[in-house]
Amino acid sequence: MDQPQLLDIISYYDDTYVEAWMGTKIWHSLPEYQALRALMESGTTSKAAIRLGLSQSAISRSIASLETRTGRTLFERDGGRLRPTNEAAQMNRRLDPLFEALDRIDGPPEVARETLRIIAPPTYAHRFLVHHIATFLKLNPHFFVSLEVAPSEDVIRGIVDQRFDLGVTGVELSRDGVKLTPYRRSSAVCAMASDHPLADRDEIHPMDLDGQALIALTHRHARRAQLEKVLHGSGVTSHIVAEVSTSVAAVDLAKEGLGIAIVNPFPIVQYRSEGVAFRSFASPIEYRSYFATPDHGPTSSMARSFMRHLRLHTAKDFFSEKA
Repeated sequence: MDQPQLLDIISYYDDTYVEAWMGTKIWHSLPEYQALRALMESGTTSKAAIRLGLSQSAISRSIASLETRTGRTLFERDGGRLRPTNEAAQMNRRLDPLFEALDRIDGPPEVARETLRIIAPPTYAHRFLVHHIATFLKLNPHFFVSLEVAPSEDVIRGIVDQRFDLGVTGVELSRDGVKLTPYRRSSAVCAMASDHPLADRDEIHPMDLDGQALIALTHRHARRAQLEKVLHGSGVTSHIVAEVSTSVAAVDLAKEGLGIAIVNPFPIVQYRSEGVAFRSFASPIEYRSYFATPDHGPTSSMARSFMRHLRLHTAKDFFSEKA
């Protein structure tokens, strides 16, 4: 029930002229209604008096006044006891909205539920963001988060269209209406099965990949062309055995022993390290991770809170650092 509804109910019951059951106009009295309700719930005038902090005679006067104003017999006197009539029960039910409204006013204030709409590609969303969203909501139970998983291009488009409050992306796409805030930076790594022959090296050079089976990202990724340029410049003949659309899939195929994947280690290394060897790749290939927010106005307080939460709780790893 929202505030206008509460005010409507109170204005209906409080000292206001309204139509009574008998067709006449009467004043409503909250103390009389409180006496009726206390007597209905406690059963005796003595208990009702204790409940309201009044005398028994005050309870009796309020009930008598209410019966006079409404023209209804609300209690029958039976051997010194008061028994509620059907009219009393009916009136008490009609008073439920009033006392519910009063309870809501007297109770603790309700905390407004804020919503944060996040969009991110699968590499960031699955496992990594899901974990941090969970810890964020445990610390802020009155918040609500909506997470959309989409390709990087859709992340920027969703921010431009103002359908989301915050995006996390590893692609630097400059667009009007989008503000990119640096989050992490990292250098390329080679991911391979832990028993791969090159896994015993601390660093992999382009020449080391000559003749090696490679798992590459599809050509729609700008990093694919960048990698091919590095390999070609070192005289390495590419031996690509599979191509995939996400870094997560590339690392998973590498883990299965299919070959080596050259990827951005962040955030994959934080949740895909079991059974996979990550080794630095000696190349000029670098990566940036960004927070994407609408540029039409100030970033929402909840988005800023989540960005701060990510920065504070992102685990350290050997391959990435704060931007």
